[in-house]
Amino acid sequence: MVKDLSVQLGGLRLKNPVIPASGTFGFGLELAGDMDLNVLGGISLKGSTREARYGNPVPRIADCTGGMINSVGLQNPGMDVLVNEKVPALRKIYNGAIIANISGFSVEEYRENCAKADACEGIDLIEVNVSCPNVHGGGLAFGTSAQAAAQVTAAVKEVCPNKPVFIKLSPNVTDIVEIARACEDAGADGLTLINTFLGMRFDIARRKPVLANTMGGFSGPAIFPIALRMVYQVAHACHIPVMGCGGVSSARDVVEMMMAGATAVQVGAQNLRNPFACPEIVSELPSVMEELHIDSLKDIIACI
Repeated sequence: MVKDLSVQLGGLRLKNPVIPASGTFGFGLELAGDMDLNVLGGISLKGSTREARYGNPVPRIADCTGGMINSVGLQNPGMDVLVNEKVPALRKIYNGAIIANISGFSVEEYRENCAKADACEGIDLIEVNVSCPNVHGGGLAFGTSAQAAAQVTAAVKEVCPNKPVFIKLSPNVTDIVEIARACEDAGADGLTLINTFLGMRFDIARRKPVLANTMGGFSGPAIFPIALRMVYQVAHACHIPVMGCGGVSSARDVVEMMMAGATAVQVGAQNLRNPFACPEIVSELPSVMEELHIDSLKDIIACI
């Protein structure tokens, strides 16, 4: 029997649930000459801010057992380049879901950036990264406060009448369900979780942190069980779709995430170790489904 890998996400039909996570796949264009992008269910583009950013000083990457720590610092060419150049170029060669990952350092910047993304014809879904520090609120990330996350969600929804809005949540919180519910109540169409954990490494020979920025985002297979737990908790507490993310590195991980409640699954750090990870996972899914007697992936969403 032919396996049905398709899913419905925020009103969009995806041919399969596999999506490269923001920051691990560039703008998709960089790999277009090496693989068929159209095997992917969607692509979450590199995070964009209002102005172009160079990012943090180097070194930005620290290797870890079971993962890596990065402190890239949202290096990107800015929103105008995203909507006027990157998305139109990708849309010419890619027919799947294009997801704009939007960052901001104030509620006003989130509104402005998301309004531009909503007006961009080639963008299908807006993913709002609330892990940025609130420059008007003492520097704490918007996503660490239910009230602040809800404020961003409501502000963005006001200027996004055309595209579904998913809020990407930080795991660096005491109760992720509280924040997820606050975003849902504020009008979010869906949630992406999780973003990276805050981590650090030391160079003991130099007696200094490995990263120039001291700390960064820890990702990779080591965080998968925690990400899975958070997806399970949020998917069973909320009534909006979830994109699961965090430590996914195989087709079996995708199935496990979906059983926990994810409608679609993002692959992050694994892309940096193996740029072909996502197409390989897509190609492996039917055999895993056959082994587990699954005919349609839609049937296993939140089945546990």
